[in-house]
Amino acid sequence: MSRSITLGQYFPGQSLVHHLNPRMKLLSLLLVLALLFSLQSYAGLVVLFFIALILITTTRVPFRYFLRGLRPILYIALFALIIYFFFTSGGVVLLRVGFITVESEGVREGTFIILRLVTLVFYSLLLTLTTTPLSLTYGLSYFLKPLRYIGMPTEEVAMIMAIALRFIPTLMEESQRLMRAQVSRGADFESGSIFRRAKSLVPLIVPLFVGAFRRADELALAMEARGYRIGARRTRMYEDSIAPRDWLILAVLLVLLITSVYLGF
Repeated sequence: MSRSITLGQYFPGQSLVHHLNPRMKLLSLLLVLALLFSLQSYAGLVVLFFIALILITTTRVPFRYFLRGLRPILYIALFALIIYFFFTSGGVVLLRVGFITVESEGVREGTFIILRLVTLVFYSLLLTLTTTPLSLTYGLSYFLKPLRYIGMPTEEVAMIMAIALRFIPTLMEESQRLMRAQVSRGADFESGSIFRRAKSLVPLIVPLFVGAFRRADELALAMEARGYRIGARRTRMYEDSIAPRDWLILAVLLVLLITSVYLGF
């Protein structure tokens, strides 16, 4: 079901994070990501992680949405743990199995990387879950404006990105519906080798693509019926204004980033 997919979903609310300007949200996310990868100490990373948890609590978005957002990185996290635990030397030997050892330095670095990945996902989901796709489109198009001078249709690019983000849950729901229909007709998607299971998914590809093209055609007709024209100047019913709180949050993040880089946290 589409509810199992977090990316592209919006959870309405009245929190401070919901009411922040979408342009400032995008800038703040970039600063947070830069801060995440500049931090070199556990203390700073743990503080940033708990700030993410506090923000999640204030938004009143169910925490299960954020846990579902961690699913795509499970294999990456597992691979990172194996690499750091078994191939990083240093510190006290915690486990020895033959010639394979797990040392404290590998555990420390592996845990640090996993915590960084989880924090990154949480902040990214804070943006997508508290910002409507339309607001994200306007925010992206605003920052892409300088590319107009080299001939890039920035508004169209931003719109395509927002539509793609919006239709990820829809396509996943369509694939689940098709899979249930195939199972009711005797298809087996779970038994056999990995190659056999991959081959059994082939009958889903054609109807999924047909449905995607049908939705795209319907969306294009709906946009044309509402007066959308490629390259035409677009106006907005409500202009998003930048409040002092947006500048304050941005300034705080910038100070934290500069402090982290300067002091080497």
